[in-house]
Amino acid sequence: MSAPLSWYHATVQAGPPRPSLAGAVRARVCVIGGGLTGVSTALHLAERGFDTVLLEAEAIGHGASGRNGGQIVQGFSASMERVEAAVGRADAQALWDLGREAIAAIPDRVRRHGIECDLRWGYLIAALNRGQLADLRRTIGQWADYGYTGPRIVEGAALRSVLASDLYVGGMVEPGSGQLHPLAYLLGLARAAEAAGARLFERSAAFAIDHGPTTVRVTTASGSVEADTLVLAGNAYLGRLVPALRRRLMPVASFIGVTEPLGEARARRLFPEDVAVADCNVALDYFRLTSDHRLLFGAGASYSATTPVGLKGWIARRFRRVFPELTDVAVEHAWGGLIGITHNRIPDLGRLAPNVLYAQGYSGQGVALTGLAGALIAETIDGHDRRFRLLEQVRHLPFPGGILRTPTLVTAMGVLKLKDRLGW
Repeated sequence: MSAPLSWYHATVQAGPPRPSLAGAVRARVCVIGGGLTGVSTALHLAERGFDTVLLEAEAIGHGASGRNGGQIVQGFSASMERVEAAVGRADAQALWDLGREAIAAIPDRVRRHGIECDLRWGYLIAALNRGQLADLRRTIGQWADYGYTGPRIVEGAALRSVLASDLYVGGMVEPGSGQLHPLAYLLGLARAAEAAGARLFERSAAFAIDHGPTTVRVTTASGSVEADTLVLAGNAYLGRLVPALRRRLMPVASFIGVTEPLGEARARRLFPEDVAVADCNVALDYFRLTSDHRLLFGAGASYSATTPVGLKGWIARRFRRVFPELTDVAVEHAWGGLIGITHNRIPDLGRLAPNVLYAQGYSGQGVALTGLAGALIAETIDGHDRRFRLLEQVRHLPFPGGILRTPTLVTAMGVLKLKDRLGW
């Protein structure tokens, strides 16, 4: 038996495998990608009565949606200043409100569909230096301008009452963000989509797309789907299938480890308020407790997608900077995956043709924003694209192409990491 893809895959019952596509089928909508975007889209479409087929190249949850940090984060990876520069103040407010809606929809889905996914609330954005702490104060002011006044700054003893680490000078406590078991959440949504009538096929990689003004044909190794509308929801795992989208997205590798159990007493002492945590660096560390009192710790942000040698030891060295006392704690599970980022860190939603829609590039904040994307895509296919157009209007620059694509970005990331270390 092969090793599980992640600690998530080792701790959830996936159920029997779904069938592969065989033969020719007809559907109103075909969705490519069995992650949170694709499954959310299929669920929303099926609930609106659309005959929907979803194609996943591996198994549901194989990609980033099934092995990410499980963090539910407010807003966008881009600052609201950047969002406002892209769309103007009024539409920036509308996008902020959509982001708030994306988070509010998660507990609603969990309740409606009876999904057991260890959903918990509370978040800390941790500052490693005074400059980062000043940026967090500005963020609180910006968010207040958009009508959100939940976060607060903590320093000194107040910080240690939230997280028992001496590495940070302060942080922003954010009660409206949180954490969950992403694979359990995704599989619950997949079951809900099937219950609503969507047809989900696994091990059915799309290798050709032909579309005209009224129909789209997607071909797999053993079948094909003819549909009126196509939704591309592969994000960083779409590969070279659609070159126009690949140029607007950069796959970035991140790595996660899960330790052996810490024990309840030690876990509660290190995380007195049981918050999920991320620091302020560009190549950030992000971590949280699991329900069985393990430390789940992520880091990386590598454009080269190269896995560090001795991944478990590499992760252990990272988390011992935060918690030096954990020298006796071993990493039991370690894995990596790809995050899809855009040039401006704003999600990229749009249309390649009137009947070909896509969503990608959540830039590290996909746990919440993927559900929003699925809702907006379903609304658009149902003839109501006003909210979709709020994101569709954002201009996304392509990343450098050709043989210089990866080396150029690796160099740029190196410069940003140096700035993080120097506190610039």
